[in-house]
Amino acid sequence: MIVAFSISPAGGDSTGGVSEAVAEAVRIVRESGLPNETNAMFTNIEGEWDEVMAVVKAAVDAVAAHSPRVGLVLKADIRPGHTGELTAKVERVERILGG
Repeated sequence: MIVAFSISPAGGDSTGGVSEAVAEAVRIVRESGLPNETNAMFTNIEGEWDEVMAVVKAAVDAVAAHSPRVGLVLKADIRPGHTGELTAKVERVERILGG
């Protein structure tokens, strides 16, 4: 499965920023060893249901350490028997665009 998720702490630092808390969540994802990528809006992670959800929970818990309230947006592509789709889905579209 591929999960795209975004975690947002309520509040933030004295400037209203949330970068420190978000960096903690991204660090957990990267240290998980699962295929992942981070962009301006979401972090994507690929793996089996239980391992992906455990990483998402750990990331939420890390953000919760910075804030008493946390928002989570999650979208999942559940496709048993398929791996490597984090990059393969994009490669298929790029092939079409490239002619």
